[in-house]
Amino acid sequence: MSQDTEKMKSLIAFKKRMEDQLERLSIETKEVQAALDTVNGILLDKGFKRLDIKEVSEAPVLKEVILPKQESEPPKVVVQRGSTQQIERESVIPLKTMADEPLALIYFDKQVIHVLPDESKNFSVNTAPFTNFLVEKVFSKMQEKDAELVKSKQLTTDKMFTFNVVREGDLIREIVIKNVDDERLKELKSSIRWTFEKMYEKMKSA
Repeated sequence: MSQDTEKMKSLIAFKKRMEDQLERLSIETKEVQAALDTVNGILLDKGFKRLDIKEVSEAPVLKEVILPKQESEPPKVVVQRGSTQQIERESVIPLKTMADEPLALIYFDKQVIHVLPDESKNFSVNTAPFTNFLVEKVFSKMQEKDAELVKSKQLTTDKMFTFNVVREGDLIREIVIKNVDDERLKELKSSIRWTFEKMYEKMKSA
């Protein structure tokens, strides 16, 4: 199968998941809007002005996975805040083993990175070193670093690194990452490829 065919297959699967998610969100939005209209109506009847009851809040979303730690020998992780200047990026970056076996695709959608594991591999969150290295030592450390910058007012909340692991049971279907500068992108590409390759090796030997 050619690289272009692999990209198209993964993008079509990604598109289907996004459409399903959009449909679910549309239904939820209508339900929430109906409830909000009811609450606003009650508050307005009590004499509140609409501006008094408007509330806006933002918070980074982290889906935490807590699993037993397992031994691994990952490459050195250096967490630091690089330049915010963005360079031109490929829209799709395939990640493969040294033997050219597909592991995942990194897909860029504006400022959001989508990591789509190869669906034929059935990568699980229970397979090391996904949680104890990639989640805890790479993603979480980057998020903690930015949280400190937000706390010291060197970074705004909307620019903070966030991630979300989309799961189907224990299977990893997608990793959504926001606010990645180019220095971190290099580290993420290396760390994600290394992680999935080690997971694949464990799965083959199981």
